[in-house]
Amino acid sequence: MQQPVQIDSNFIESTTSFIELVKELDSAFSNNTTIVPKRHHHHFPNPEVKEESTLLIMPAWKPSEDAGIKIVTVSPKNEMFELPSIQGSYLYLDATTGLLKAIIEAKSLTVKRTAATSALASSFLSKKSASTLLMIGTGALSVNLIQAHAAVRPIKKVFVWGRTSTKAKLIAEKLNGEKIEVKAVSKIASVISKVDIVSCATLSKTPLVLGKYLRKGQHVDLVGAYRPNMREADNETIKKASIFIDSYSGGLNESGDILIPLKEGIISKDEIKAELFQLCSKQKKGRIDDDEITVFKSVGHALEDLVAARYYFNKMND
Repeated sequence: MQQPVQIDSNFIESTTSFIELVKELDSAFSNNTTIVPKRHHHHFPNPEVKEESTLLIMPAWKPSEDAGIKIVTVSPKNEMFELPSIQGSYLYLDATTGLLKAIIEAKSLTVKRTAATSALASSFLSKKSASTLLMIGTGALSVNLIQAHAAVRPIKKVFVWGRTSTKAKLIAEKLNGEKIEVKAVSKIASVISKVDIVSCATLSKTPLVLGKYLRKGQHVDLVGAYRPNMREADNETIKKASIFIDSYSGGLNESGDILIPLKEGIISKDEIKAELFQLCSKQKKGRIDDDEITVFKSVGHALEDLVAARYYFNKMND
């Protein structure tokens, strides 16, 4: 019996081209031929750290081609054990025979596809001239989000904020050689109104992006806050902006960034402009002028995982 290929984080890290991955995602969202059942969320107690962990199960099929399922745990307190908060594996299958073709390290796959999805959204929602970015958060996604946004926009200067200034400085040091000037900052408020794009990837339960600081023409990329009680942007941000989401199925049901303003009557479902399927297929428009403030809320979609798994499997077999 054919043994599945093992694709580890080192291979993913060394072979990723964000431009290529963005194009693959654009094609998949545009064609919309992938079957994606609603993903499973299971929150379970974790008494040792006094905070719940989450088990996510995300399947997807492209009939007669390929299929896959991602099994991931999110444990927000993993820094206590010097481990990333996200752990998991992706099983990549032949959709016709059910043969297991590859076992892929899911944390790296998730990080890359998430960053590429934000960049895809940015290609519709940020100004084409966007050259400055504020990265809020210093987790595994931060470096990748910076690189992905820089792949679709002429980013020249980046500010990084984190709860731990040491981590922000490390990110700045890591990226400063990539034709981008990267600087760690101690206060979000000191720079947020000066940048073209604000990207936020945290597990915050209280807003970090405050609408009172936003100016015309900015794009806000909200990647973290994956649970209903978490949020990265306040009501004023949501009120001032044109809102876009990766998918209606996830975006309207999972994240506090959308759920809380909906419940409080700050916005209605009808005010959400579009999902990525509609943007990529040109059914709806993204940014309409240079003064518009846009917000993209990403909660993740199993289509993105399958696209990324296919991308890395093909890379392995080139």
